Parts: sequence; C-alpha cells; structure tokens
Amino acid sequence: MLLYAITGRRLLPGNERERQAALVALARDWARGGLDYIQVREKDLSPANLRTLTRQIVAAVRREDTQARVLLNGPAKIALEAGAHGVHLPGNSPPAALEAARNLYRQSGIESVISQACHSIAEIQSARDTSLILFAPVYEKRDPGEAPLPGQGLAALSAACRAAGPVPVLALGGVTPENAAACIAVGAAGIAAIRLFLGDGWRSLR
Repeated sequence: MLLYAITGRRLLPGNERERQAALVALARDWARGGLDYIQVREKDLSPANLRTLTRQIVAAVRREDTQARVLLNGPAKIALEAGAHGVHLPGNSPPAALEAARNLYRQSGIESVISQACHSIAEIQSARDTSLILFAPVYEKRDPGEAPLPGQGLAALSAACRAAGPVPVLALGGVTPENAAACIAVGAAGIAAIRLFLGDGWRSLR
C-alpha cells in the first residue's frame, strides 16, 4: 500500500514559525515511518517562503535515507530549485503543464515524479502520462468553513483504477485507517490524505 501525505501546516498549533518547524519535523517522522510520498501543499506562502520550506522538508527527508519522495504542489521551477523529486498537478491541468514540468526536470538531468488530482474518468484519461493519480473524493470530505463534499464511493474508485490503466491510483478524501483496506480491495494502489497523517493512525497501515 502506497502512503502519500499531504501537508497542511495551518492545522498545526502555534504561530507561523512554530507551524513550519513542526511540519518539517513531521516530514522527517513520515520518512522515518516509511511513507512513500510527501506533497508540500502550502499555497498561501510566497514563492520565496515556499521554496525555503520545501527545501527544509526535502533536507529533513533525505537525512532519513529513505525512499520517500517529496512533491511540490506549486511551480515546477520552485520544486526543482528546492530539490523536490517532482510536482503535483491539480485537476483539469492541461497536458502541456505535465510536459513543461517534466521537461524542466529533464533539462537538469533528473527524471521527475508527477502526480495529478482527478475527480472524474475524463480527467483520468487525460492524466495517464503521470506517475500517480489521486482520485477524490472517495469518502465525504469536510473542510473547516466549507460545505461537506459528498464522496464518490468505492464503485467510482474502482472505475477510476480501471480507467487509469498502469498508472497507480491513490484514494483521497475521507480516508481513515478503518476504510483504507476497502480502497485497496477495489484496486487502489494506496491512499493519500492530510489529516490521517497528522496523528498516529497511519502507522497501523505500515
């Protein structure tokens, strides 16, 4: 089962400096615990701050000497400058965005890892050149201050896995230690989440 953590420093306690420090420590713990991917998703940061934070997370992960890969949900140029292994693309990203990110890395002699969010079969069909697909939401998604987003269910996840062909599909949205196995049973290669990895529940999946 692939495990893919998505960062969310604003869910952590403390001021901005303390949250960023805690996030770097979390990334080190995730890598030590055997996570496969860490997506840096901190869209409100300035480019300079995003680059610095991503660089710190990459350094923390590499110190653990694991196979964990760090992806940036942001510009490929910043990802490359920060030493990230690749990028995460939002849903409905055009194929040109994928090619631009991949080519930028190749120009530096690096083969990138690229994941993409997908919410429909149509999106999956246009994302089959990526390294990973995050299909969402599988279960109901609840974000503070926002209306709940109904989950698409396991049948939709199963259809997404079939449509993706050889590209691994990770279940995203409302995934917990209790329902993760059901996602794998219908064809998912792993799970992705934010809140799941803020606690210790994910350790039971390893």
